[in-house]
Amino acid sequence: MKDGIHPEYHQTKVQCACGSEFETGSTMKEIHIEICSKCHPFFTGKQKLVDSAGRVERFRRKYAKFNKATEKNGSEK
Repeated sequence: MKDGIHPEYHQTKVQCACGSEFETGSTMKEIHIEICSKCHPFFTGKQKLVDSAGRVERFRRKYAKFNKATEKNGSEK
């Protein structure tokens, strides 16, 4: 390996927004993340809806009307 061209490698402390902390190796000394394996829905098995500017509610209202229309027509599967 050539001298002086590689970044320094540190034991890094990773902090999640949920409060979880763990250590790994990285060129950064500290890393702050928003979601980790302890709070991510894929790993926890719990569904978490993050409403961004009312999109989830708007989606539910839109498809609630669609479901009512299909029930009236009797074309529900």
